[in-house]
Amino acid sequence: MTLLPASLQKTFSRDFTASIVVFLVAMPLCMGIAVASGVPPEKGLITGIIGGIVVGFLAGSPLQVSGPAAGLAVIVFELVQQHGISALGPILVIAGAIQFVAGVFKLGGWFRAISPAVVHGMLAGIGALIVAGQFHVLFDAKPLPNGLANLSAMPGRLLGLTPWSASAAEAAFFIGLITIVSMLLWEKMRPQSMRLVPGALVGVVAGTLVSLLISFDVARVNVPASIVAAVVTPDQSFLSMMMSTPIIVTALAIAFIASAETLLSAAAVDRMHDGVRTDYDKELRAQGVGNLLCGFAGALPMTGVIVRSSANVQAGAMTRASAILHGVWILGFVALLPWLLQTIPMAALGGILVVTGFRLVSVSHVRHLFHNHGILPAAIWAATFVMVVATDLLTGVLVGLGLSLVELVPHASRLNLRVHRKDEGEASELKLDGAATFVTLPKLSNALDAVPNDRKLTLDIKRVPAIDHTVAEMLGEWIKRRRAGGMTIELDGDPAQLKRIMA
Repeated sequence: MTLLPASLQKTFSRDFTASIVVFLVAMPLCMGIAVASGVPPEKGLITGIIGGIVVGFLAGSPLQVSGPAAGLAVIVFELVQQHGISALGPILVIAGAIQFVAGVFKLGGWFRAISPAVVHGMLAGIGALIVAGQFHVLFDAKPLPNGLANLSAMPGRLLGLTPWSASAAEAAFFIGLITIVSMLLWEKMRPQSMRLVPGALVGVVAGTLVSLLISFDVARVNVPASIVAAVVTPDQSFLSMMMSTPIIVTALAIAFIASAETLLSAAAVDRMHDGVRTDYDKELRAQGVGNLLCGFAGALPMTGVIVRSSANVQAGAMTRASAILHGVWILGFVALLPWLLQTIPMAALGGILVVTGFRLVSVSHVRHLFHNHGILPAAIWAATFVMVVATDLLTGVLVGLGLSLVELVPHASRLNLRVHRKDEGEASELKLDGAATFVTLPKLSNALDAVPNDRKLTLDIKRVPAIDHTVAEMLGEWIKRRRAGGMTIELDGDPAQLKRIMA
């Protein structure tokens, strides 16, 4: 006899196992991202708990896992430097409210229209900034106020090392290297039977054990004995800060970037499995509720996180129960074993974030853009990347979005894409007429998703004079996913455009 409903009996064992894997991936990242954001590690843990239990329950993406994201670490670090950690609460309450309202008014699909070149350029810039900032944490030092300062100070850190010395900087750097090497070696050489054990966990454990065995005097994680003590509720200044113009502008930036990262991550997760597709508006509402709660708790902002989500899919998760349970495990671990977290060296977390940041810089994606879509998308990627590193995250994204409008100029007279669907028997035909650009992507995406999987589809693009790289990538992903599910799809149009779509 079981207490579980029959509908859950088939999935619970797989969700239970997957939740443990995601928990092991999430724990070091929650703390590491908090450190990279310039706030105490417990702030990241609170966000991980809310992202798992609350957002997991409300989510529109069944297998996506939410929590603190590396993609927002840079902007949070800058706002904490400028406004103080107390500003996080009001900013997240406003950002969460914006996300919730956007979901209510069904604006989720529009975030998918953001150019992939802008998104990947933004992530690459964030990755470079994380590497530059966390490089200093490897030496038990604090990151400098901006990315260029961190980059320029990196050579001095290395040249200042004394190999035969055992001071804090040398000891911390040694632990950071042990963490990085252990993580990379494990991911490359781990046996198939242990493929679900995450490299980040192995790296942190290795760095911590070495520091304890050799008794290195290095900075370690400082978490409170009670997670409740880490929750900072609104004070008298909360409402007045919400009325501040700089706070509102920052909240708008976080709402936009967090929503884009979440929904693009959800789209990526959908490509990894054949189950229920993401309801983007529902996911946006869930993220809004999560960030509202994070704001009232004084925690970090959250997004859907591709690292945890992909681990969830690979571990065999089938429903939202996995994400919810992973939040329960984080809560239980932090509540019962805070002393264990306090043994982790800060340099070990810095090592994890250096690897994480490096992986965000996807040079392969810009090569893909250049070879398949030409120089303009690659230039958008490069400009976004440079501006994020040289100025700030919001400026970089706005520059990228502004350059994306250049793609519309040659087709300004035919931007009204018309989509005609014709059904005959068990077959359907979808005819497109007009330029297929990112401004019409939500309309086109909805029309494609409305075609049932069990119908044969002919996609006619003969009357489409141009397809930008945003729509080309969306179409290619949609076709590959539907064909993998057994759907028959025939394409009719200019061979050069068809080649770009299926690149």
